[in-house]
Amino acid sequence: MIDPAGLKTLNFTKSDTIRLISTAYIDEPALLPLVDDEDDLAFIEEIEGLTSSRRQSGISLPPAIAANELLSEADGYGWTYVNAAFCYTRTTGNRFNGPDRGAWYAAWDDKADQTALAEVTWHLTRELEATGVFENITAYRELIAGFTASFHDLRTVEDKELFSKDPEIAYPVGQALAQVVRQQGGNGFVYPSVRRAGGLCLAAFRPRLVQNIRQGSTWLLRWSGTAIPDVKQA
Repeated sequence: MIDPAGLKTLNFTKSDTIRLISTAYIDEPALLPLVDDEDDLAFIEEIEGLTSSRRQSGISLPPAIAANELLSEADGYGWTYVNAAFCYTRTTGNRFNGPDRGAWYAAWDDKADQTALAEVTWHLTRELEATGVFENITAYRELIAGFTASFHDLRTVEDKELFSKDPEIAYPVGQALAQVVRQQGGNGFVYPSVRRAGGLCLAAFRPRLVQNIRQGSTWLLRWSGTAIPDVKQA
């Protein structure tokens, strides 16, 4: 395994990293039609929250996440999206997180939207390939977020297994490295995208690193019988 002690660190400051999530998980406030402005919305949501079992219910935590790590409404817009990234994981994990704890993945190069699209397109195409049916339409929304933190820098690391395009090869190696770095207090990695040449990604290990979330563009991905989707900005 790569020795974390030999990795360089980067004081990373970026205000416009991009993460894509399905618009199915982005809900406009249900109370919005009842109010005239954001102040009214905040007031009526506070009243609704007094009796809402939906808002009072606790989130199901994976084994390696402590409740005090998660964000709350006081942390501002997007707190639920951040918590979801850390609490809802794949059974196989991802490149730098296992099934017991999620991470916040985002793209941050000059064409971050294209890098993020390449990443989500690969994963969804793989899921469709497993079904044998390439018929699907999914809309993704950009979540733009800022970071000011120190990250371990993997951009110059040469490791064929770590950056393999095959998850069965790359994920065990990346997850083992990430676990050691996180347990030693590391915040995460910046690394080259495996799905888009020249793209740059980050994996943040701690919810409170994700700052100033706002929504960006919407992208529509349409598979019509082949493994290559038509991608358009909505």
